[in-house]
Amino acid sequence: MQNENQVLPQQLLEKLSLLCSEMLQLEGSGMVDFAGIHSEHRASASNLIHYLALRRHDIRQLQAQLASLGLSSLGRTESHVIGGLHAVMKALNQLAGSAEASLDLPDGVPTIDEGDALLEKNCEVLLGPPPPGRTVRIMVTMPSEAATDYDLVRDLVLHGMDCMRINCAHDGPEAWSGMVSNLRRAVKETGRPCKISMDLAGPKLRTGPIEPGPAVLKYRPQRDDFGRVVSPARIWLTPGSQPEHAPAKADASIPVPAEWLAQTKPGDYVRFTDARGASRSLKITGVDGNSRWAESSRTTYIVPGLALELHPRAGKRIAKSQRLTRIGTIPPKPQMLRLSVGDTLVLTRSLEPGRPAKYDEKKQLISPARIGVTLPEFFNCVRPGEPIALDDGKIGGIIRTVTPEKVTVEIMHARPVGEKLGAEKGINVPESQLHLSSLTKHDLEAIPFIVKNADIVGYSFVRKDADVHELQSRLAEHGGENLGIMLKIETREGFDHLPELLLAAMRSRAVGVMIARGDLAIECGYQRLAEVQEEILWICEAAHMPVIWATQVLESLAKTGVPSRSEITDAAMGERAECVMLNKGPYIVTAVRILDDILRRMQSHQEKKRSMLRKLHVASAFHAAASAA
Repeated sequence: MQNENQVLPQQLLEKLSLLCSEMLQLEGSGMVDFAGIHSEHRASASNLIHYLALRRHDIRQLQAQLASLGLSSLGRTESHVIGGLHAVMKALNQLAGSAEASLDLPDGVPTIDEGDALLEKNCEVLLGPPPPGRTVRIMVTMPSEAATDYDLVRDLVLHGMDCMRINCAHDGPEAWSGMVSNLRRAVKETGRPCKISMDLAGPKLRTGPIEPGPAVLKYRPQRDDFGRVVSPARIWLTPGSQPEHAPAKADASIPVPAEWLAQTKPGDYVRFTDARGASRSLKITGVDGNSRWAESSRTTYIVPGLALELHPRAGKRIAKSQRLTRIGTIPPKPQMLRLSVGDTLVLTRSLEPGRPAKYDEKKQLISPARIGVTLPEFFNCVRPGEPIALDDGKIGGIIRTVTPEKVTVEIMHARPVGEKLGAEKGINVPESQLHLSSLTKHDLEAIPFIVKNADIVGYSFVRKDADVHELQSRLAEHGGENLGIMLKIETREGFDHLPELLLAAMRSRAVGVMIARGDLAIECGYQRLAEVQEEILWICEAAHMPVIWATQVLESLAKTGVPSRSEITDAAMGERAECVMLNKGPYIVTAVRILDDILRRMQSHQEKKRSMLRKLHVASAFHAAASAA
C-alpha cells in the first residue's frame, strides 16, 4: 500500500525537468555575452548560469525525496549541474518503468568527470602543476627580508611553497626584485616549480597619522611576587651623534654626547633626577665599541635634556665641568586614541595629525578624539545610520553625522577597558556604497613591474564587473593579456556581485578567487563568515574556478611557533579549496612544513565537499578486537 506522503518517481521527474528547462532558458536569455568569454571557459560559464538558476530555489524537500529513493540528493552537482540532474532523471525513468528514450545531455554541458577535469585544468593553468602527493597548493606571503635572505626563500620552496605572494602594499620595486631573484634561484637549485603572485594594494580605507606623544623613555627592573628585584634593567648608553645598535636586548637606549661617554668606565655611577623628580642612578657595567652597558634597580622615566652627572669609581679624578652632560634627542612615543563605548570619534577629510579626546580638570569632555581618513571619497559616500568598523573590527560604531569635511561616529563596540586606535588602521563600511576605482595610482605604477615579473596579479577590493574589465584593459596596455588574475573577495559588494565578477574574469584564460576572510568577516559579520565562504566555494566550483583559502591560516604557528587547536582544524578545512595561503611570521618555514603534512593527510579524507571513505583506523582496530574475542 502506498504511503500518502510518498512522492512517485514520475512526479520527481516533472520537477527536475522543470528545473532543467529553467536553467537552459536562463542561459539563452542573453544576460551573458558568451562571445566575450574565453573559449576555454564557455562551458564553465554555462554551468555557472545553470547553478545559479538551481540555487534560486529552495530544493531541500526535493533533496529529501530523492534521498528516500536511494538517489543522489544533488548535493555534489556544482561542477556538472545539468549533467547531475540528467543522471538522476535517468534513474527515475527506470524506477517509473518509463519507456521513453534515454535522456541526452545538451551540447557543451559537462558531465561529472568533465566538470572535475575542467576545474583541475584551470587550477593548473593558474597555479601550476600540483606537487607530488598533494593536490592543494600552498601560497606564502613574503616578509621584507625575503628580498635579501636567500636561505629563507629556498627553505620555503623546499618545504612546500608552490606560489610566492608579494604584497605590493609594502616594500617597493627594489625589494620586489630581490624576492623574485631569490625565488628564481631557489627554483633552479631545488628543481621545484613555484609561481609568483603579486597583489595590487587597492583603495584601502585607513586611518591617517596621529600627532606624536611625549618624548619619554621608561625602564624598570624585573621583580618577583614580593616586589624584590630579580634582574636589573639593562640600559644601552650610546653616542647621540653616531648611535650604535645594541648587540643584545636592552630595556632602553639613551643617546648622550660621545666625549662625555668616552670617559666612563665599568664601576662608575651616573646620578640624576628623573622626569618625575625622583633621584636615580645608573651603574656602568661594560664597554662595547663607543657605547656602554649600564644597570638600574629602580623604575625610571627619561626625557630629552635631562641632566646627568658622572661619579667615577674611587681613585679616578675628573673635573666637575667634565662630569656634567645632558641626554640627547629621544624620539616621541607613537600615540594612540583610546575609545570606549559611548565615545564620539571625529573622522576628518584633512590628514592633519589626529589627537586624543581632551578633558578639563573635572573630566568633562572639551573635544572628542579625531583622526583623518586616507581616501577623501569616503566623505561623499557614507550616510548617517550606517555601521563602521575600525582596526579589523576591534572597534565598531554608527555614523551619526556627515559633512563634506568630517564624519562623527558613536562608538558602539569596544572592550570594557576600551580599545586603542592607531594610525594606518583599516576602516570598513559594509553597508556604504563606496564609489572608488579598484585601481589606485600606486597600483597603476606597479602594473608594468608585475607584468614583467609575475605569473598572477591579485586584485584587491574588486567590487563590480567594470573593475575587472578595467584591470584586463590595463594589463593589455603592457602586454599582460596572459597574466593570471586572482580576484580577492573581501567586501560585501564584491561578494554580492560574485557571479558577475567571475563571468567578467572569464574573458581571461588564467583566473581564480581568493577568499580574503579578514576583511570579509568584518564586511559580512563574523557570524556569517562560515556561510559566506561556503557560498563562494560552491559558486566558484560551479564556474570551475580555483579558490585560494586565505587569512589567519596557522597564524599563531607562523608568529609564535605554537599552533592553536582551532587553527589546525581550519587549516585542514583548506582541503576544500585549491590553494591555501599562509601569512608571514618568524616561524613561517615550520608553518609551511606542517601545512604540507596536514593537506597530504586530509586529501585521503576530503575532496572539496565530498567525504572520501578511506579505511578508518578505529574501524580496523574494532574489527581486530572483535576477531580476537
